[in-house]
Amino acid sequence: MSLLEKIKECVVQGHIDAGSKFPKTMQGKAGVRELTQKAIDEKTDVEEILSKALIPAMTIVGKRYENNEIFVPEMLFSARAMKSGLELIRPFLLKGSDLILGKVIIGTVQGDMHDIGKNLVCMMLEGAGFEIEDLGINVPAQKFLDAAKQDPDALVGMSALLTVTMKNMKNVIELLRDNDLKNKVFIGGAPVTPGFAEEIRAEGYAKNANQAVREAKRLMDISA
Repeated sequence: MSLLEKIKECVVQGHIDAGSKFPKTMQGKAGVRELTQKAIDEKTDVEEILSKALIPAMTIVGKRYENNEIFVPEMLFSARAMKSGLELIRPFLLKGSDLILGKVIIGTVQGDMHDIGKNLVCMMLEGAGFEIEDLGINVPAQKFLDAAKQDPDALVGMSALLTVTMKNMKNVIELLRDNDLKNKVFIGGAPVTPGFAEEIRAEGYAKNANQAVREAKRLMDISA
């Protein structure tokens, strides 16, 4: 098995490094962090690490999640493993790499303190090659506006886990349009539906992290 294949397998299994206790079968063995560093030390093209190991691994994980072969805990382990590798290669990728697909500004709307789903979406998007600006939780509409003004080509992603905070998604979209910003918006969260997305004139909707990646690519006209 090649080094890139080993990195890919470790991401799929959610094995971050030799000190990780997950999965039990890989305890004490080199994980994504050590193998990615080894690949960098051996002068492996970092774009290959991303495109042939990290991204394909998360594609596999996403499909397994949608097919109910794995669940949120396993998906989070894989996303964290991927992120440990991405952190090592990011400095090289930011030197003008054309593998960065685009930027996504994302946050949980005002009044909502939940971030597990949003964090998973961020990690999946990063694993797919997007640059992420994570505004965090309880984000007021003005903060979304300020970020969008800085990057009018970026997508804006919003999450809500509470029905009572969903209305704040509409407030953000209205504020963006009132300020003549055309950033495409996609939304998600447990109570959010495609019908609600259409009602508030969001351009996209995703029911889970894997769909969020597909939706971001669709909105940016990027082939899967």
